[in-house]
Amino acid sequence: MKILPEIVFFDWDKGNINKSFKKHEVTNKEAEEIFDSKPKFIFVDIRHSLQEKRYMIWGFTKNKRFLSIIFTIRSNKIRIISARDMNKKERSNYEKKI
Repeated sequence: MKILPEIVFFDWDKGNINKSFKKHEVTNKEAEEIFDSKPKFIFVDIRHSLQEKRYMIWGFTKNKRFLSIIFTIRSNKIRIISARDMNKKERSNYEKKI
């Protein structure tokens, strides 16, 4: 199943531009890097997909920071809802999948 658009654009507006940095010290640039990382794993976030389909992506930045990101796709643009460091369980599952 293909989830990401062919050409990846990000939707940063007042509501989400610095939210992840304030809460988790993840910059927008770091969050965007995850979408180019390999390997990366994308899952449907069923629990939070009531009003719109949301996804979780696991990957790592160029500086090897392992992140977990919740996002949605609107008008072929990726809108990042939350970006944070992977917790221990996510990191373990990520490493098992590699």
